[in-house]
Amino acid sequence: MEKDFKYTNAVMAFPLFFVLSLWLVYWIEIRFHYNFTTNGILPRTFSGLQGIVWSPFIHANLSHLYHNSVPLLVLLAALQYFYPQHSLVVVVAGILVSGSLTWLIGRSSYHIGASGLVYVLVGFVFLKGILTKYFRLVALSLTVVLVYGGMIWYVLPKVDDAISWEGHLAGLLTGFVFAILFKTPEYRTKAKYDWEKTDFDPSEDKFMQRFDANGNFVNLPEPPIEEIPVAYFSSDRVVNYELVVTKENEPKPES
Repeated sequence: MEKDFKYTNAVMAFPLFFVLSLWLVYWIEIRFHYNFTTNGILPRTFSGLQGIVWSPFIHANLSHLYHNSVPLLVLLAALQYFYPQHSLVVVVAGILVSGSLTWLIGRSSYHIGASGLVYVLVGFVFLKGILTKYFRLVALSLTVVLVYGGMIWYVLPKVDDAISWEGHLAGLLTGFVFAILFKTPEYRTKAKYDWEKTDFDPSEDKFMQRFDANGNFVNLPEPPIEEIPVAYFSSDRVVNYELVVTKENEPKPES
């Protein structure tokens, strides 16, 4: 089947709504002097399980929130435009699965921030575009590599002790797994010419008929000569005889 990418209001509304929710949580924290850090993921503890849901909405400071907001706006918009049938499940399941992995493998510290989800989106958009082999989605994958390729270093330990490399690694692996598991339609460019259509029959094409099985140019056979009986009438008699004419020279009746 052919696939058309259509712009809808959700392409902008979905990422804006999600990012604004992050800023709202941060505003509540600042305005009412709350500290939501303890609601983050604390690995291998019962109380830390709540962080699987809440940690993406909690940020340490304004810089932390800003640096997560920009890639979320871009990647969520790309996800909604190119994969609208999977956008919601990728986000929701991505938060839960990557958060659970972080809870399992993370160091004994509170893990907060939406960067895990960012890595889910990077992994999904990149690998899914490669797997589809559709030129627009491959181009999107290459763009993700160019813009966010440097993020790969932050899934490795000891690069920066202040970041949750465990959350980044969990997010990237989750995105890769989703790209493999979630099925998408067959993407194909629309057929503009007859020979691009699936029901194209070369034997019925006038141009293809000018070539033999070896690809040599040949002349089409002359059209058969058809004998058409003609009768001419005079005032005193009828004369019947036959003329040999071809279809190309067939006389046209006068009106």
